[in-house]
Amino acid sequence: MNIVELIFRAGIVVKLVLLCLLVLSVVSWAVIVLKHYYLRRAARESATFMEAFESGTSFPKLAELARTLPASPLANVFLHMMRLHASMPSDRLRSSLARVTVHETERLRAYLIILATTGSSAPFIGLFGTVWGIVHAFQRIGATGSASLAVVAPGIAEALVATAAGLAAAIPAVAAYNAQTNLADQLAAETEPVAAEWVGLLTAKG
Repeated sequence: MNIVELIFRAGIVVKLVLLCLLVLSVVSWAVIVLKHYYLRRAARESATFMEAFESGTSFPKLAELARTLPASPLANVFLHMMRLHASMPSDRLRSSLARVTVHETERLRAYLIILATTGSSAPFIGLFGTVWGIVHAFQRIGATGSASLAVVAPGIAEALVATAAGLAAAIPAVAAYNAQTNLADQLAAETEPVAAEWVGLLTAKG
């Protein structure tokens, strides 16, 4: 009996468990792929912006460049600063930039909660299917009065499939969550000190 036949012959509860895990897995993989490309783009754009800033590019030209880098938290914070610095004292500007930095951090980490939820819940959902499959096996033993392999094998197989499906959904989600959260935090961490430097430069100018 192959895995497909085993799934189709499983009880309704195990099928529902497998369907739930399939949905979690599909959604988490969509998040993994989309966030991978988005965070890599944000990293590239931030590197481009920092290279221009460190090369001594003037603030007006940096603003023009920032408008072409929508994924970069650095570029977005810089544009916010340029819009407000003429009408806001430096202390209020720092507070405003702090709020924008928090917003950018939340944008970088958006949807990663889906990966965390999948990684933490999928094994337990699979465990529920495992327990149900074992219970089903014992029910068959009670109904037939026999503990032969032919009697218990279907229930045990259902249990193992549910366990494997839970792990298959959880492991990629956990790995991606750790990697992508780390990258998002790195991008966010470099924004605050650079923003403070920009405020200092604007204050010094005048």
